[in-house]
Amino acid sequence: MKRRRKGPGKTAFTIIGFALVLLIFLFAVNNASKGNIDRQQESLEKAIQRDVTYCYATTGRYPKTLDYIERVYGLTYDRDLFSIEYEVRGSRIPPVVTVTRTGDE
Repeated sequence: MKRRRKGPGKTAFTIIGFALVLLIFLFAVNNASKGNIDRQQESLEKAIQRDVTYCYATTGRYPKTLDYIERVYGLTYDRDLFSIEYEVRGSRIPPVVTVTRTGDE
């Protein structure tokens, strides 16, 4: 039986094919990671809104600080990844809450 030898063209094609598959894989992982961060941000926004609403329903006032929500209602989040701006407008006016990403994505 004769053995086929790989020529330089077949080796280069194999390397390029492998690199292309690796690139596609890395692109897919990166997109999945971004989607996960989007879901985390959305979940954090909903948790804050839920805690603010619950506080108003039980006390008749909105929380004065984000720290209060963290201490009393147990809100936790990744401070390296998200920043929360909590602006109080009054005891009976809902606060303005803005969640932004601060970490590397």
